[in-house]
Amino acid sequence: MAAHNDLGKEGESLAVDFLRRNGYAILETNWIYQKAEVDILARKDDLLAVIEVKTRSSIAMG
Repeated sequence: MAAHNDLGKEGESLAVDFLRRNGYAILETNWIYQKAEVDILARKDDLLAVIEVKTRSSIAMG
């Protein structure tokens, strides 16, 4: 796997950990529907969160 893919997986793992610590139930990761992919589907109470994770190796892009 390419280094940028490893970085992306690490970012998604950190996001899942953060969400769990903040009371979210993780419903799915890397959920695919037709040609679309969503990194994380999470729920907290009656809120459904659809999350796209963007991991950067520097702050150059914000």
